[in-house]
Amino acid sequence: MRVLLLDLDSTRPDHLGCYGYHRNTSPNIDKIAAEGVRFDQYYTSDAPCFPSRTALMTGRFGIHNGVVGHGGTAADVRHEGIDRDFHDRLTTESFPALFRRAGMRTALVSPFGERHSAWTFYAGFNEIYNTGKSGMESAEEVTPTVLDWLERNADQDQWMLYVNYWDPHTPYRAPDSFGNPFEHDPLPGWITEEVLEAHKKKVGPHGANEINMYNSDTTPRFPRHPGEIRSMQDLRKMIDGYDCGVRHMDEHIGSIFRLMEEKGMMEDTVIIITADHGENMGELGIYGEHGTADQGTCRIPMIIRWPGMQSGVVDTALHYHLDLPPTIAELLNVSPAPSWDGVSYANTLMRGEPSGRDYLVVSQCAHVCQRSVRFGDWLYIRTYHDGYHLFDKEMLYNVAEDPHEQHNLAQQRRDLCMEAVYRLNEWHDHMMETMKFDVDPLWTVMKEGGPYHAKGHLPMYIERLKKTGRGDAVEELMRRHPREFSK
Repeated sequence: MRVLLLDLDSTRPDHLGCYGYHRNTSPNIDKIAAEGVRFDQYYTSDAPCFPSRTALMTGRFGIHNGVVGHGGTAADVRHEGIDRDFHDRLTTESFPALFRRAGMRTALVSPFGERHSAWTFYAGFNEIYNTGKSGMESAEEVTPTVLDWLERNADQDQWMLYVNYWDPHTPYRAPDSFGNPFEHDPLPGWITEEVLEAHKKKVGPHGANEINMYNSDTTPRFPRHPGEIRSMQDLRKMIDGYDCGVRHMDEHIGSIFRLMEEKGMMEDTVIIITADHGENMGELGIYGEHGTADQGTCRIPMIIRWPGMQSGVVDTALHYHLDLPPTIAELLNVSPAPSWDGVSYANTLMRGEPSGRDYLVVSQCAHVCQRSVRFGDWLYIRTYHDGYHLFDKEMLYNVAEDPHEQHNLAQQRRDLCMEAVYRLNEWHDHMMETMKFDVDPLWTVMKEGGPYHAKGHLPMYIERLKKTGRGDAVEELMRRHPREFSK
């Protein structure tokens, strides 16, 4: 057996053709989706990058593994402490280790461990190829390593190759020579001039006025990436930059598939296509960032083409990305690790039977501190630290009718908010009961001064708000975050 897993950083499902996007961004990915199972309601449990990949690789929620942010105490996997044996649990219980237990060799093409000092990400791999730019790679810098590995291993069986691409991640980096295949395509219809005008009045990092987090700086190294969005033409530059990243990446994925076809590997190789998180493109007024616990950030693509199993199927049940390890374990006839939080959906792949969850709880503690509940047609977002966006404490969206989160119905539907809080409490009680630790790392982040990408930036940002005519937000920001001015 051979398995190719493509981890496509910051890739939104709804910007792929197979998920209904009106632009032709992903013809090679779409072909695989047509031959396999496409999961429509698939979410990372913990966002953004480091928490998401740690949850996948450990098979555990961030509240259990300890990684919920990008800095401070909550950016390290929990130590096992006195229970640690000669080897730690990741030796046998990491996601790559399950392939090793099935007798397969594992290889990784990714700089991710270096990008976030996420050394636990490497656990379970036999071979590691660091592409050398800490996540600033463009596809043409990744693909040669992948093609070389496939050339050398084309006649081998029993391997899993995990490949990281970065092109949809900011700053958008498709080379100038790629051009812009979307320059005449319409923009997503929901962002009208009226919507954009409302977004320009909002405050917070990565808003329309500060694409570069807390300012509007740009660099000639990345001409596709704007500093601010003042007009519909600026919006086009933003959307086109992202979509060109997706299409550029897809073309390189196509070159991988062509080599596999030439070498006779394509027909019998399992192909998994997914992402660590999505990318807000206007949701909650945020552009070009994965900074919230919402639909734009936490919904991810999942496509699995497993030869001999279901083909051309769309699954609409709710799943976490950490449900993948127990699913693969069942399909490989390997026992799931006792520490995993995931639930197998192997029945969906084998027989097309739905096997999802009743609800999901997703978390974000790197840019804001939020926990959200995804249930039915609803997304409930509870904010503990707003990351200077002035979010309401409670937000509720009907994502079936309002997938881009334009209408907060929390005040109109208190009944649904209470139902969501009940589910959140049930989840939290279960999480705390099923670990030996007594500290929720979300609260560690809060006690250490707030999410990493917000901490310490407010005084400087307030000065910018005053200079750019948005000083009316200053009083409320200071009221909500007094600790920022007491240091």
